[in-house]
Parts: sequence; C-alpha cells; structure tokens
Amino acid sequence: MTLEFGVSLPTCVEGMAYPIRFADHTGIARVAAEAERLGYDSVLVNDHLSTMPYVRAGFDEPPRFYEPLVTLSYLAARTSTIRLMTGVVVVPMRDPVLLAKQASVVDQLSGGRLTVGVGVGAYRAEFESVRPDLAAAPRGDLVAEGLEALRLLFEERVASYEGRYFRFHDVEMYPKPAQAPLPLYSSGNAPGTLRRAARLCDGWMPAGLPVDRLAAGVRTLREHAEANGRDPGALAVAPQMVLCLGDDAADAVARFRRSQVYEHLVSLRNTTLKGIDIDAYVSENLIGDPATVTDRIAALAGAGAGHLAGMIVVANTVDEMLDQMERFAAEVAPAFKGRP
Repeated sequence: MTLEFGVSLPTCVEGMAYPIRFADHTGIARVAAEAERLGYDSVLVNDHLSTMPYVRAGFDEPPRFYEPLVTLSYLAARTSTIRLMTGVVVVPMRDPVLLAKQASVVDQLSGGRLTVGVGVGAYRAEFESVRPDLAAAPRGDLVAEGLEALRLLFEERVASYEGRYFRFHDVEMYPKPAQAPLPLYSSGNAPGTLRRAARLCDGWMPAGLPVDRLAAGVRTLREHAEANGRDPGALAVAPQMVLCLGDDAADAVARFRRSQVYEHLVSLRNTTLKGIDIDAYVSENLIGDPATVTDRIAALAGAGAGHLAGMIVVANTVDEMLDQMERFAAEVAPAFKGRP
C-alpha cells in the first residue's frame, strides 16, 4: 500500500491552529525544507485575508497571515522536489484572472510542482468583510464560476468569460502553467464540493471526515464523475487530517486538547465542520500512538484516500512541530511507502 503524505504549513493559521506568535516567513521555510528532507510528498498553505472576531478577542496582538501564492513562490526557490499545494485558496475573495496569473507563475517557478486546492472558505464573515459587494452571492456559485474561468485562462490562448459574478474579455494570459493541466482540487465536505470536483477538478480534498463519511463521499464523487463522462479513477482523494503523536493514547489526546488546534476546531463546528462531534473527531483523526495512527491511516486508504494532504501537526512551537514531523516520518510513514 503506497500513500502520499503532506504537511500543512503555518502560513495563515496563527491564532487558529497555532498560537500567536508561531512562525514568520523564515520559520515557514524551515518547516517546508525539513518536510522535503524527511521525505514528505507535499506541503500546503492556507488562505485568510482578514482576522476572525474570535481570534481578535482571544489575543492581544494580531496574527501574521502570509498570502498563499506569494509564499509558495518564496518556497519554490527554497525547495527542489516537494509538491506545493494550496488548501485552500478562497475563490470567492479573489479575482480569477489575477489568481490564474499567480498560479501559472508559481507553477513555472517551481518547475511544475503546484496543486491548487480551492474552496468557499471557512468563514462567511471574512468573505463579507473582504467582498461586501458580493455578500449576497452563494459562495458555491462563486467557486464554480471561478473554476470555469481558471480552466479557460489556463487552456486557451485568448480567454473570455461571462458569468453571473465574474466577467472578463479578450484576456491573453502567459506564461501558462508548466503542467497541462494544472491540478485543481475541490476542497470541503459539502455536497456541492463533490459536484464541483467531479465536473471541474482533478481531485477532492475533504477536511477531517470520519472513515465512513470519507468512503461515502468517494462513492458519490465517482458517481458524479461517471455522470459527467469522466474517469472516476482519475480523480485524486486527498483528505486533510489532524496529526498528534504520543507515547500512548492518553498522552496524545491530552496534547491535542491543550493545543490551539483544538480551539480552532471548536470554532469550525458551525462552519466547515458543521455537525462534527469533537470527541468523535479525536477518535477518527491521527491522534494517538504510532501504531494507532498507522491503523487509522490504513482505514483511510481503504476508504479511497491516496494522499493525506496538509496534515495539521499539533504543536505550540516550531520545534515541537518538527519533532512530530520527524517522528511520523520515522515511525508511521514507512508502513505506506513502497509496500505492495
């Protein structure tokens, strides 16, 4: 059983998944370089343009949010082989022509190592702050239009698009991405995310789903792909999970519950993780001793996962994060690398 593994970098998550202050751009580059050295397949960056009210209320100083495509261009020059991913770019907050240009240039600068995960974004309040003129627009519709527009810009010499929300005319955008096609992943757990993945994308990137819900989602994804005349087996399944290794289960759970990651997940129960029970979430994620985590990964692979992209490593310092990454690479990942 061969599986790919990736780490979520601390780019737009201070005050959410990690404390303030956690890592500046040099710390982010340090984690990316170490991930490559340890044999991880990918690193992933998040996307926030504004700070959520609960973060402002919980901390005296603001977090540092590093724009994802700019950050990946910085990391492209400091790594050689590791895949660079977004998880996610929030399309409703972005102009598709500029996003296409940024992604194309990063793919060129990295030698064809970019995968663009797109989604609606975790927080409607952030979207309404950044794009008040579009506040009434369904974010799923904005993502669908954005994906259609990106495909045109990536694949046609001169592109025009006339959607309800996004419009552009006679755009000749070069250079194109180094990859043809540039991989696009539809990110999220909602039914619309699966439909967009099957119609417009190269993969599906859910977040924190239990094994049974992941398996059901994979079945639905493949049904939608067939209905759209696409090969179901060609679509990647790359779930994002929380990683917290301990010497035993109690140690791992205690570390998790003391972390900022835990506080962040609590905040998402009314948005992207709607309806998720936190205790059940602990039992379904990669939280435990290495043997337990290995078993859970095997179950995820059996449900259809091929790449654990952007694992959120529980840590309160960069050094602690690197220790967790090294332990995973030594004690868990070898079970899934190169074994028939």
